[in-house]
Amino acid sequence: MMENEQTLDNSTIDDSEGSKIIETFDSKKERKIVLPGDVLASGANFLPGDNTLRKGNNIISLRYGIEEVNDRLVKVIPLSGAYIPRRGNIVIGKVIDMNMNGWVIDIKSPSSSYLPAREAGRYVDKNELSQYLNFQQMIVAEVFSVSAREATLTLRKPGLGPLNEGIIVHISPSKVPRVIGKEGSMINLIKQETNCNIKVGQNGLVWIHGEKIENELLAKSVINFISDKSFVSGLTDKVKGFIDEQKSSSEKSGRGK
Repeated sequence: MMENEQTLDNSTIDDSEGSKIIETFDSKKERKIVLPGDVLASGANFLPGDNTLRKGNNIISLRYGIEEVNDRLVKVIPLSGAYIPRRGNIVIGKVIDMNMNGWVIDIKSPSSSYLPAREAGRYVDKNELSQYLNFQQMIVAEVFSVSAREATLTLRKPGLGPLNEGIIVHISPSKVPRVIGKEGSMINLIKQETNCNIKVGQNGLVWIHGEKIENELLAKSVINFISDKSFVSGLTDKVKGFIDEQKSSSEKSGRGK
């Protein structure tokens, strides 16, 4: 669900089979915000993606959000709404309870989430669960399965497990694709410019850890900037400019002491 640094144009494109895109991408205009029921594309060549459906010959939006067309796939990136767990999602959460078999994890979702001891990624004595993950411990996990009652999490993959030190930033889950960027371009930019280790949960929680608190706070300000500006085009250039301004301001402040 990576977002393109592209914008929408009002031109209509017809292909050889009679299909057409109602709105196509252009590099000079804002991305189009759509409402539930809006027609996004017409023709059998186009496929409904996230938050869309096919109705007759048309692809219809199901959510309020930003339209995105990648080749034949048409989808809507929501601008609001609670996080709904999906299998394979990487999430960040907090231990809020435990029993003999595992931990209850708050991942900021309407449904509860559970991490079984068998999915801890290492051997854990069931009588000493708190020795590995205690109350209030933050973790990064993967959604292993989802049922009507709860989401089951796992730590049995590289990069998953307890998160120690650092800071947590909360953003809307709908803004996560912009923070990550196309093929990870945006989050890699933030990591390079701030020298921080960053993990982004698809539930809207972001963990930041750097050698200096100043670096962590810079990364936090950049992520909040992206969240606030997620609907604009040319976001990468704007982020680079924002980072330069923040670093320049910090350097001037340091010289003034």
